[in-house]
Amino acid sequence: MLKPNWLRVKAPQQERIGVVEDLLLDLKLNTVCQEASCPNIGECFAGGTATFLIMGPACTRACPYCDIDFDKSLRPLDPTEPSRLAQAVLRMRLSHVVITSVNRDDLSDGGASQFVDCIKAVRQLSPQTTIELLIPDFCGSSDSLETVMQAAPNVLNHNIETVPRLYKKVRPQGIYERSLKLLQRVRDRWPKAYSKSGLMVGLGETDEEVMDVLKDLKSHNVDIVTIGQYLSPGPKHLKVERFVEPNKFEYFREQGEEKLGFLQVISSPLTRSSYHAGEVQRLMLNNPR
Repeated sequence: MLKPNWLRVKAPQQERIGVVEDLLLDLKLNTVCQEASCPNIGECFAGGTATFLIMGPACTRACPYCDIDFDKSLRPLDPTEPSRLAQAVLRMRLSHVVITSVNRDDLSDGGASQFVDCIKAVRQLSPQTTIELLIPDFCGSSDSLETVMQAAPNVLNHNIETVPRLYKKVRPQGIYERSLKLLQRVRDRWPKAYSKSGLMVGLGETDEEVMDVLKDLKSHNVDIVTIGQYLSPGPKHLKVERFVEPNKFEYFREQGEEKLGFLQVISSPLTRSSYHAGEVQRLMLNNPR
């Protein structure tokens, strides 16, 4: 299936990209931009931003939509990773940083303590930088979520990924209701944090099912939603079932913001979980807690 014109990405500024790549190589850091083959890597690297991927680069789950490598072997955490990440935030002069991770189901806390150490390290060197975490489901562990939230991230993101009917196909080790419960718990226990979630379209869902997911997220008090087109990383991954047209993404945005009342819905073919994440700062200023 050929990509339509609206999914064509402009050629990036190679010089600026090289600066960010060199910095990441120097500090031996992974980014989801590189590991997950994000189509926005050129734009983000050219703008001096990146979404840091900790505890990787391999993941203990093998979701068929994702390009991150699978490795279920036990791997120790790197105690120097938080300080190296904090150095990158400082050197890139980031006002907002997104930190995500692979799934680490082999760890007793799912890697929650590593998230906390990263938050502490960033705040020590860059105290004005706002921090957004994109976390896994921690296999439903409330203790792991508690550990992370006690470090007070400004934004807590956990992706719902797809509609419930497609979970066995798209996210076989995930549980739709478990992810909703996680998002609700964030709002109930830590109301000052902004909650965020996202989903992909083009995997075989209907527009009505997308709207049902939006309603579920709103009923669980999520603040921000991202919606983007699924693009298959390769022949071994799930194929694209449809390319959703830009006007449909705009429809989802309008319905989410104007009818359902989300603080923000970022919806476009190239939208990803952390796309234009810096805009969250403006949102927080306009909607203080």
